[in-house]
Amino acid sequence: MVMETPSPEENHVSQKYDKVLQQIVDYVFHYKIDNEKAWKRAKLALLDALGCAVATAASNEDCRKMIGPVVEGTTVPNGARVLGSNFELDPTKAAFDNGLLIRYLDHNDAFIGAEWGHPSDNLGAIISVMDWLSRKGIPQRPRLSDLSSKTGIEPSTTPPYTLRILLTAQIKAYEIQGCFQIRNSFNKVGLDHVILVKLASTAVVSWLMGLDYAQTLAAVSQVWQDGNPLRTYRQAPNTSPRKGWAAGDACMRAVHLALLTRAGQPGAPSVLTAPKWGFYATTFRGSEFSLPQPFGTWVIENVYFKIVAAEAHGITAIYAALQLCRIFADSGINPRKDIARIDIRTHSAAKTIIDKSGPLNNYADRDHCMQYLVAVALLKGSIITPEDYKDDSPWASDTDVSELCSKIVLSEDESFTLEYNDPSKRQMTNGLTVTLKNGKVLDEIVVHHIAGHPLSAETEAEVISKFKRHMSSMFEEFHVRAALEAIEDDDIAVHDLVDLFVMRLHPRLCKRMKD
Repeated sequence: MVMETPSPEENHVSQKYDKVLQQIVDYVFHYKIDNEKAWKRAKLALLDALGCAVATAASNEDCRKMIGPVVEGTTVPNGARVLGSNFELDPTKAAFDNGLLIRYLDHNDAFIGAEWGHPSDNLGAIISVMDWLSRKGIPQRPRLSDLSSKTGIEPSTTPPYTLRILLTAQIKAYEIQGCFQIRNSFNKVGLDHVILVKLASTAVVSWLMGLDYAQTLAAVSQVWQDGNPLRTYRQAPNTSPRKGWAAGDACMRAVHLALLTRAGQPGAPSVLTAPKWGFYATTFRGSEFSLPQPFGTWVIENVYFKIVAAEAHGITAIYAALQLCRIFADSGINPRKDIARIDIRTHSAAKTIIDKSGPLNNYADRDHCMQYLVAVALLKGSIITPEDYKDDSPWASDTDVSELCSKIVLSEDESFTLEYNDPSKRQMTNGLTVTLKNGKVLDEIVVHHIAGHPLSAETEAEVISKFKRHMSSMFEEFHVRAALEAIEDDDIAVHDLVDLFVMRLHPRLCKRMKD
């Protein structure tokens, strides 16, 4: 892993811009990825995101209402495909749609720190831009000589765009977003974490579109001039479905900013540090960004995969609840009648994000509520699914669920918070203690991490199983096998890869898959 030296011209341009912006663009343009673990992990994360998009398109009517052209019936020749659909759109609307599909059901990957977020959100922008450019045949501009190291071919002269270039943009977007998340809390100033999706996506899609170093600096500076989204749609009392399409919105804006910059719009060199009017002064309460380490490949190597469709900070609590179900069955305990109280020891992030009381008004409210996650798991006796959050789910109107939710009390355990923030652990630990109406207190069940955690040996197999399950909602088995084979081909054209994840297939691809 090597960082190339910027040219004198780039140094001259960058000196006019805030240092953090320089660091981002230097990384995008000059960092060479030479880490097999990073490449392998990126492919796994890409598969996971693509599967999430297909499953969402297949199962969620609310989401399907939001995708497609603004003007009904419009098709963009050589445009970007929308995953799990027949739509072919301009890259900005496609970025919204693909970002929405990846994120909407809250089962794509996650990364934790002072800020919380989902790095695969960026793939909505990356896939859409690369699919569009690949189909359109726009000359390529990425300049890292090792992108196609397996073939020795210089990517800047190799049409069309390949999977290797997509993975490069993906790894770098993950790293930019994740490194900002580690120490910089946007939620504490009321902002939503999708500001980092917009930042990372703008940086890498500018590079993919062929913007030069100076233009990419300008595009990245534009991100901070936007009035960025408030976190209110993720927090009670206003939790709403917008949290499911906020990342798509950020992807769309990132692509638009890159296109505007390509059209000649200048940047704002001191957009962060300008007195009175800069981002730090107006929005970040006078604080400056802190990056914990140089950009590399650490984030993609340590991303957390969500095997269960639930808010990440509550997943270990669900698994603890399932252990309790077995104890209840063995002991003759009826969770609907015999429980007086459930105490959950948790970490500070869970307290902030998913500790709720009172009525839950919609899908988004339920999937971001620790009490609901645990109550449904205890009464259902199995893993919670996206259907369990819907308004027409029997659990949503079950009075026993509401009553059990009212008995669940969260408290922060500082040792769990320390584990959460420890880079060597990054655990989202939860401990459940049940007190019965007869006064008996059951032994606490503590779960530190499960499959999906970067330290779990089961993660890769579970992610592949999840991918197959998601793909089976729309495609036959031979099709799923073809997609798994394609992801191993670094030189596959991006548009050929994307064609495996849309409903309308080219006859050539159908024949190849059946053969």
